[in-house]
Amino acid sequence: MTDEGPLIDPASIAPPASTDRRLRLLIPLVVAFAFFLEQLDSTIITTAIPDMARGLHETPLRLNLALTGYILSLAVFIPVSGWIADRFGMRRTFCAAIAIFTLGSVVCGMSVNLAMLVVSRVLQGLGGAMMTPVGRLILLRSFARKDLVTAMTYMSIPAVLGPTLGPLAGGFITTTASWRWIFYVNIPFGLLGIALAWRYVRDVPTARPPRFDVPGFLILAAGMVIFQAAIELLGHPVLPWPDIAGLFVLSGAVLFAYARYARRHSNAALDLTQMRVRSFRISLGSGGLCRVGLNAVPFLLPLMLQIGFGLSPVQSGSLTFVSSLGTLVIRPVTAILLRRLGFDRLLVGNALLGALVIAGFALISPTTPHAAILAYVLVFGIIRNTQFNAVQTLTYADITPLALSRATSLGGVAQQLMMGLGVSVSAAMLGVIAGPAEVLTVVDFHHVFLGLAVVPLLALPGFLTLTPQDGALVSGHVRKRRGIDQEARAGLD
Repeated sequence: MTDEGPLIDPASIAPPASTDRRLRLLIPLVVAFAFFLEQLDSTIITTAIPDMARGLHETPLRLNLALTGYILSLAVFIPVSGWIADRFGMRRTFCAAIAIFTLGSVVCGMSVNLAMLVVSRVLQGLGGAMMTPVGRLILLRSFARKDLVTAMTYMSIPAVLGPTLGPLAGGFITTTASWRWIFYVNIPFGLLGIALAWRYVRDVPTARPPRFDVPGFLILAAGMVIFQAAIELLGHPVLPWPDIAGLFVLSGAVLFAYARYARRHSNAALDLTQMRVRSFRISLGSGGLCRVGLNAVPFLLPLMLQIGFGLSPVQSGSLTFVSSLGTLVIRPVTAILLRRLGFDRLLVGNALLGALVIAGFALISPTTPHAAILAYVLVFGIIRNTQFNAVQTLTYADITPLALSRATSLGGVAQQLMMGLGVSVSAAMLGVIAGPAEVLTVVDFHHVFLGLAVVPLLALPGFLTLTPQDGALVSGHVRKRRGIDQEARAGLD
């Protein structure tokens, strides 16, 4: 028996939710439950960083490793998740993912030093890397296409609730109990999630996957880890500067070697052929730069409010949670904006607004009224989520259905790397400004915000190459012709 070839014709199997009406609600709720757990954990830690640093006898800047370790683990293991689900079944993989995530939470709460915390966060990231892609896979294989929109709606709920409740829950738990309980609270939820997934998720027979590309995976993982280490060392130069520069060169060489390797192997761990699609390439490149700048704010702002302004974790969380409410405000509006402006105009204009609003955080001081901070953070959340929604939509707008699975893996890895890079770059900038003593002042935070405001501007050259036709089938945008036919102009471009 070979490792390839179908076990059974998937087209002959009716989706589970089409034969059992109960599953139309239960399966999306089970997947949404796991997503909520992962989304909540991604944001709950930011408010607790100063208290965690004191408990572990570290500086707050060093705690960025707990964030970037988790995000890097997500990025590294995403390419493996789909293969594991196809090889061992969706239900077992999903339950194992929740179990690993929960075990990582237990070890996080028991951590006695930074190294133990980072390792346990990497373990959590391994679980999270399987939960999210496999959860989407469960919905895609459990529902007929006509029922998929409703199922996906349930799945989108935790994407809003998790980041919204995270800062509030983190501040409340840290103030009233201990930072360790921000991890321990995952235990009952994780056990419940495993029980529900095992009971209601059903495997759908699929073709046996080909052998996993282990050499390619190891090359890719090595390149990403070396690059992340080089970024971290910028803020904490325990090595001479020439050695740090050498790490950047080495990471670039390893990633370039993977790109050459992937071109020669049709079953590479991460397929790079979709980079030939211009809108996909611009979304990952320019959209990624915007993500770096905009994702640094949720890390920096709680630190400034607590370390610089002297606010409690509860006060900090109550001021920062509204950023995620911007999703609720802007989500229904984004489709209208895209239809009227197109991806090209919306992304260029929003990148400029993103740079402006990041720089505006440098004007906030300890004497700024809390109501004004709350309103400003809400505006930032609206601009941030507009950018993310538009870029996410454009990323897959021109990808063919057959290539969608491979493009989703590549897009997911790039997204996680840019999120981690935002945290790492902002921590490195703070470390350089604060110096070896790492005594942070409000002015230090202001300088970093001003520096980060430049990053979205670097995305403009890429966004300016977009044409009105890019993603038009998705946005529904039709540009009025003025003199020169727009399609002819696009052809000249």
